[in-house]
Amino acid sequence: MKKKIVEHKKLWELSPVWDVLTEQEKQWLDGRVEVVHFPKNALIHSEGDRADRMWVLITGKVRIYKEGVGQRAQIIRLLKAHDFFGFRAVIAGDTYTSCASAFEPCEVYQVNGEDFMTLLRQNNTFCYKVVQALATDLAVSEIQTINLTQKHIRGRLAESLITMRKKYGYDEDGCTLALYISREDLANMSNMTTSNAIRTLSQFAQEGLVSIDGRKIKVLNEDELKHISRLG
Repeated sequence: MKKKIVEHKKLWELSPVWDVLTEQEKQWLDGRVEVVHFPKNALIHSEGDRADRMWVLITGKVRIYKEGVGQRAQIIRLLKAHDFFGFRAVIAGDTYTSCASAFEPCEVYQVNGEDFMTLLRQNNTFCYKVVQALATDLAVSEIQTINLTQKHIRGRLAESLITMRKKYGYDEDGCTLALYISREDLANMSNMTTSNAIRTLSQFAQEGLVSIDGRKIKVLNEDELKHISRLG
């Protein structure tokens, strides 16, 4: 992990959650946060680490995951630029209950946990915005629990592809998912083995729903993927 100062937007310019801070709070925070660079696949925090900081993603993509049986990872959330993470454990005064790592090279604002808590205590509007973010994360987790435990393999994989499209969108061609993902990561998103992910993705390609070029996945029939996801 290397630390460096780069030209970037201020933290509160990245998210309306942070923009509710007063000018005095912004000036105070600006002198205390630091920008940290993480290379591809670098670990940002581990499950069980003491939660003494949280992060705001400036550039790049991050996966949040839990280590399961036999060190098999289950990806539980995808993050894009301007999302913030690690804050639930800070608020709870707990250890991190999941891991975070970089899908690709990332730059993040690193915020000291005590500084974050100070802002929560003194700025009611900021506190309310953070509670809203927590509620949103909880709703997403509840939906994902249903998707991963009650849907069949095809439904789970279709849901994962749709989730990637919603989170990161398409490349300039309008159909290639803007996340070049390994089959292992795709399997970890979909709660299945890597071999099942490869086999099911190949079936989707044979059916004309997607086309595959290494880690690049083109979505050719999003409506049908949604239909498969709904059927479960």
